Amino acid sequence: MNNSPQNNDSQEIDLSQISRKIGGFFDGIIFNIFRIIFFLKRNIVLVGILLVLGAGLGYFLDKTNKNYENQIVVIPNFDSVDYLYSKIELINSKVKEGDTIFLKNVVGIKNPKKLGLIEIKPITDVYKFIKDKDNNFEMIKLMAEDGDIKKIIEENVTSKNYPYHLITFFTSEETSLDKTINPILNYLNQSDYYAKIQKEYVNNVKVKMIENDTIIKQIDGFLNSLSKSINSSQKSDKLVYYNENSQLNDVIKTKDQLVYEQGSHRLELVNLDKIIKDNSVTINSKNSTGVNGKMKFIIPLFFILILILLKVFRKVYQKQLSKVNS
Repeated sequence: MNNSPQNNDSQEIDLSQISRKIGGFFDGIIFNIFRIIFFLKRNIVLVGILLVLGAGLGYFLDKTNKNYENQIVVIPNFDSVDYLYSKIELINSKVKEGDTIFLKNVVGIKNPKKLGLIEIKPITDVYKFIKDKDNNFEMIKLMAEDGDIKKIIEENVTSKNYPYHLITFFTSEETSLDKTINPILNYLNQSDYYAKIQKEYVNNVKVKMIENDTIIKQIDGFLNSLSKSINSSQKSDKLVYYNENSQLNDVIKTKDQLVYEQGSHRLELVNLDKIIKDNSVTINSKNSTGVNGKMKFIIPLFFILILILLKVFRKVYQKQLSKVNS
């Protein structure tokens, strides 16, 4: 019972010491900030010169060291997603190695020294992913039972199966379709294996369209004959009865489905003319990420920081020197 007041007093002492240390820490920060402000004020002329020189040098670097972003939206057909990603990774590895011979002679890039890193990532479109195949929706539902749906949608296994993928690469000068875009696309489409798959796939679609046209003509013939029989019965004042077992509605629905399917096949053939089909291209967008285009602001601040560090070093040096001399 006698220890309780002593424990409370020790806790109050500890808390007061901690509060004083925290207060002293913030006071030290504020004091050093004002020391820096006073130092810059005393050296306002030197600071002004450094700001002007830094801004000029930074502006020059921004003008000379240009960086452009280029993007290609592609559709990998015939289950060629892994093939596409491996090809892009190969190009990127050659860029890192500085293998300009490969980039120029094999890929066909006109000025490989101006080519920067190239990367590819899927364009997240889960609705298109589900719409194209009903099984995809069931797969996502099943996977979502054991995890976060957002992580599942964005994880590599799922996202690589999205229909659209974005290829991004950087160049140190303005480029063109002939210099980089077309050579990269031509290189991606050079595959004997997928060329054979493409040929058979397109042929199967065309055969299916021919068969659908034949069925549609047969349905049209049936409907025309039915219409003629109805018209003739009306002229002869004879009643013709049709029961529900005639399945006329099913015939009309079948024709509608076939017509819709034919339209889908025609759109499908538009994208099947290439193994890696380019959907859209954007070139020569100035890259403003990171320090690109910001050197006019970074260089002056860097010069001021160097000035402050030199001042601190000088003070520490003099202090240590006085200790040695004493």
